[in-house]
Amino acid sequence: MAGHALVSELPGQVRLAGRALLIFPEAGSLELVRLVVGKQFAIEDIIDLEDEALAETGNIILNSWVATIANLLKHGLKMSLPVVMRGPNADIFNTASGSESLVLFLHIRFDVSNHQINGYVALLMDIPTLDDFRRLIADYIERVSL
Repeated sequence: MAGHALVSELPGQVRLAGRALLIFPEAGSLELVRLVVGKQFAIEDIIDLEDEALAETGNIILNSWVATIANLLKHGLKMSLPVVMRGPNADIFNTASGSESLVLFLHIRFDVSNHQINGYVALLMDIPTLDDFRRLIADYIERVSL
């Protein structure tokens, strides 16, 4: 199955580095763009705007997701601007990870104007980063359990 992924890096953090991906089926991406830019545009115009609209939408969603995690864990994170990738899912993950990585998946549903578009948010981390992430989660659990 072909899909789209919006890939954003968490570059060179002191404790956390990796990549955040917003993934959804190709058919859903065009519908999402149509909902974001409005129905007044012709399909040809939407296709021309697709990558830009996907990147901007992905930027908002991924930044919100990562910022929420950073706030909960009390750890600052910086992200690069997302890049749109297309192709079979295996190719997207191979290109996105660059090395052997573990993946945290979250299923999401976009609800826009009574339309539902399903997708995933994924966070790719190497093992040392995953260990640091687990420690930050343990610290968070300890703080909220007091």
